[in-house]
Amino acid sequence: MDSTAATPHTPATPEVPLAVTDQQNTALLDDTLTFLTASTPTNSGPQGRVEIERWEAVLSSSDRPGLAKIKQGLRQLDELLAESKSPSHDIAEVLATLGAETAKVAEDAPGEYSGPLNNLSKMLIKAGSSLSR
Repeated sequence: MDSTAATPHTPATPEVPLAVTDQQNTALLDDTLTFLTASTPTNSGPQGRVEIERWEAVLSSSDRPGLAKIKQGLRQLDELLAESKSPSHDIAEVLATLGAETAKVAEDAPGEYSGPLNNLSKMLIKAGSSLSR
């Protein structure tokens, strides 16, 4: 190969924002609340990562302010759950932060989301608390 030849480049695939309906948002909230209610934090890594992926996709399409810390927390949590030797106190800390940030978002959320988001906040904090014991 000629060292002066141009390297072929694959054109970047443009990211198309995901269109998420209110019904899909509600279903995701319900699914996550069901998952957190049914799972113990010590055995929910693989399914937890699936939930994180779903939330990351939805949140990346949102233009709501105040979601940056939640997006960052989800990335951290995904990394921690991907590693089998992650200290539980690190996971607990991220869950507590996600719970606190979710509570902030719930304060400004429309009425139909405020209650479920507050429940999600409490469950995230509870899961973190149970891991830190």
